[in-house]
Amino acid sequence: MHHDTTPRTLLIDTDTASDDAVALIMALRSPTVQVVAITIVAGNVSVEQGARNALFTAELCGSMVPVHIGASKPLLRELETAEWFHGLDGLSDHGYAPAHRTAETTHAVGAILAASHSHAGLEVITLGPLTNLAMALLRDPSLATRISRCVIMGGNPCCEGNVTPAAEFNIWVDPEAARIVFASGLPIQMIGWQLSRDEAVLDAKDIARVLALGTPLAEFAIRCNSTAASAFETQTGEQGISLPDPIAMAVLLEPALSLEASSHHVQIEVVSSLTRGMTVVDRLNVTSDQRNASVWASNNQAASKVEICWKLDVAGWKALLERSLQ
Repeated sequence: MHHDTTPRTLLIDTDTASDDAVALIMALRSPTVQVVAITIVAGNVSVEQGARNALFTAELCGSMVPVHIGASKPLLRELETAEWFHGLDGLSDHGYAPAHRTAETTHAVGAILAASHSHAGLEVITLGPLTNLAMALLRDPSLATRISRCVIMGGNPCCEGNVTPAAEFNIWVDPEAARIVFASGLPIQMIGWQLSRDEAVLDAKDIARVLALGTPLAEFAIRCNSTAASAFETQTGEQGISLPDPIAMAVLLEPALSLEASSHHVQIEVVSSLTRGMTVVDRLNVTSDQRNASVWASNNQAASKVEICWKLDVAGWKALLERSLQ
C-alpha cells in the first residue's frame, strides 16, 4: 500500500463521553493520521469533565496530544447534557480519571485557528455540539478555506432524532452554532445518528470479540459504554452498544467505509421549539425551483452543500474498531 510521507493531520473537537472516548482511541492509534490537538466543547458532559475524559483516554493511549478547553455552554442557550445516557462522569461512572496529564492554557478556539495555520490540509472532526467551531468561524471566516475536510457527527438526515423526534443531540444542543458551521462553506461530510443503528450496533458477539482481544483499550471501550448500552436499549429497544462517534471517526480514517453519499443543501432549524436542531436536507433540490425559492429563502439563511453519508460498510467499520483496540 502506498503511504504518503506526511501523515494526514487531524484536529478532534469533542464533548468527551463514552463513544467519543472510543473514537479518540481510534484516531490516536491510527497510523494514517497525526492528531495535532483535541479541543473540548460542552455537550454530553460539562467542558471540564469532557477535558478530564479526553486526558484519561490520551493517557491510556500513551499520547501527549494537547487538550484544549473550549466553550462551556452553547452560543445562546443553556447547556443540556446527556448524563442520563453516558453516566454522571460521561464514562459510565467507573472512576476513570487522568493520573498525570492536564489541559493546555490556550482556549480551544485559538487552538483551532492556530492549527489551521500551522498544518496545511488540516482535517477536522466534530463529535459534539458545534459551538467551538462556530466561534472560530465567527472570529475568522477564512478558517473554512484552510480546512481540507470537516467530518461532522451530527444530525439525522433521513429519520427520527434521538433527543426529540426531529433532532439529533449534537445539533439540538447548539442549533445556532450548527447553522453557522453548515453555512460557512466548510467542506462538510455529515455522519448522521442513523448510521450507528441496526447492524452497526455492537451486538453480544461483537462485544465478546472485542473483549477477547484482552487489551486494556478493549476492556475500557466496552466498560465505559456500560451505561450507554442500557440507555440505548431503553430508547430504541435495540440491544448492544451504539457508537455514533467511532463510526464518524471510521469514515474519517477510511473514507471508503462510506458506501453511498450525495451532496445536498442542508439548513438547521433554530426558531421552532418542535423542530429545534432539525437538519433539513434538500434531497430533491427543490430549492433550485424558483417557485420554492421564496419559501426556503424566507428562513433567511445560506445553505452550503454538505456531503451526506447514507450507507456504511458495517463489516469494515467493525474490523477497523477491532484493529484500533488491539
